[in-house]
Amino acid sequence: MPHHRNKRPIWNEFAARFRDEKDCLASFLALETAEILEGAKPANLLNLVNRERPCGRNLYKLWQRHGAELLRQSGLEYHVMAERGSSMLLFLYERAALEQTLARANVRALLSKAGHDAPADLQSTLETLHGRFLAGRIPHEIGALLGYPLKDVAGFMGWAALPASGQGPWKIYGAPEKSLRLAEAFLDCRCRMAHRLARCANPVECLKLARAA
Repeated sequence: MPHHRNKRPIWNEFAARFRDEKDCLASFLALETAEILEGAKPANLLNLVNRERPCGRNLYKLWQRHGAELLRQSGLEYHVMAERGSSMLLFLYERAALEQTLARANVRALLSKAGHDAPADLQSTLETLHGRFLAGRIPHEIGALLGYPLKDVAGFMGWAALPASGQGPWKIYGAPEKSLRLAEAFLDCRCRMAHRLARCANPVECLKLARAA
């Protein structure tokens, strides 16, 4: 895999810049949803652990106080996939982009093969995934909703006779070029958001869909 010109930015690098707890959470969410906000990705899966970060803030508790309000302002939506007390698994998404993904025949076919009864229906799909997470299963078909190439999702699930050919944010199967370009595009979104936040841009404004900002 070629080396990217940018390293993957992490939130801890600039978390201390935001003293207000709502700004603190907004900056974290803006970085972790940068690809969705730019329209490069329909959804992300985010795990909030119930413990203090190096900056002294507990993002799990901040989410409980401010998360729903911040997302209402952003144009994004969320579904809690698992709530364990020690952590929370959040599925963050942009509705129109996710519905467009579910409208693709090949995505519906993959979800149907994975046992989804109504793969074209957003709410039904989210509830099925939620049930599988609650049952302690990892529904690997969720990769299709996260914007990963279907060949890589099918390869990881053992449904495509493709050799593993690379590792990025996800495992790559078969010809790697398109997958690597997509991974680069996702990373570029994150780097642009990190640059904005590092300049102390308003994190609540950063946490808005590009077309609404």
